[in-house]
Amino acid sequence: MKVRLLSLIALLVLSVFPAKAAPTFETAAPIAYLLDMSSGAVLFDKNSEKRIPPASMTKMMTAYVIFEELAAERLKLEQNFKISPATASEWSGRGSTMYLRARQEVSVSNLLHGLITVSGNDAAIALAEGVSGSEVAFIARMNETARKIGLKNSRFGTANGWPDEGRTLVTARDLAILAQRTMADFPLLYKKFYAKEKFTWNNVTQPDRNPLLGKVVGADGLKTGHTNEAGYCFTGSAVRDGRRLVMVVAGIGSFQSRIDESVKFMNWGFDAWQSQRLFAGGEKITAVPVQLGEANSVDLVTPQNVAVTIPVSDSRKYTLSVRYNGPIKAPFKKGKRVALLVAKFADGSEQVTPLLAANDVGTAGFFGRAMNGFKALVGL
Repeated sequence: MKVRLLSLIALLVLSVFPAKAAPTFETAAPIAYLLDMSSGAVLFDKNSEKRIPPASMTKMMTAYVIFEELAAERLKLEQNFKISPATASEWSGRGSTMYLRARQEVSVSNLLHGLITVSGNDAAIALAEGVSGSEVAFIARMNETARKIGLKNSRFGTANGWPDEGRTLVTARDLAILAQRTMADFPLLYKKFYAKEKFTWNNVTQPDRNPLLGKVVGADGLKTGHTNEAGYCFTGSAVRDGRRLVMVVAGIGSFQSRIDESVKFMNWGFDAWQSQRLFAGGEKITAVPVQLGEANSVDLVTPQNVAVTIPVSDSRKYTLSVRYNGPIKAPFKKGKRVALLVAKFADGSEQVTPLLAANDVGTAGFFGRAMNGFKALVGL
């Protein structure tokens, strides 16, 4: 990837003070990862690339696919799926369950609550069968979507995370990406279905096992998991004053330890680190050249408020640049991720935020290409 440093932001040095050492954190979790979404800063990384069974955290991927169907209007929340006798028989009482009954007509909305809030294995299979006709077909969709959104080291063999002899494997880093994409791509659905403290179906009320809810200010997601093989796991998120953190822990030895480690980890992220705001969401950063387009450049804008993350009571020298593989080839749509805003620190570490195309750019015809070539030649 070529690196272009654009004159609009140049080598912007925001501080000349020496950087202090990064805050330290100790955790009993074999795998732990903490990301600040406001800046792209990785605050803590312990074995984030190790492939692990995700247990019920798999249901985050199932939910993402369902959210895609809803956003594309191929599915409606009020639409009902009939529960097959085979699904009701196999999954009723097998691990976490929504207690679905054979031949019940259940809305997609209620199945999503059953999937996300109470981690129903039966709800996951019912959604998979309702959308794709079979769990096998739905799993193919899960893996296709996982590749599309950048889960490079994950594969799925079930829709609910039930142990499958090692076919389903993920990494903590990929789970954090999945959490980010869920919140960024489907903010209204995320708000509607995550962070619900309890759910009642068939006269059975069950709580969400999210260890942060009610214990960490701003906690609003995402998903726990547990099997003997995976241990106690959790992908979580919380937001305070516009700053959102995403955490993953896995392989923890007990239910209570998962609560303790998760609360301690998330609070450390907020207490030991601070954000410095750089740009507002939607703000124009610069323009980059476009190849073979009806326009010879496109403005780049931020998808959200952008900040850098630094230790509390610390100022660190860094530079800002825009990195892209260019010129950008037309055609592309407004909102396409075409570049990166990079904050580079003196120690070589980077915090990266995607930049989006501010508008559509179609492919130029022959005369348009000729005119753009002439403008480029004479510097217009």
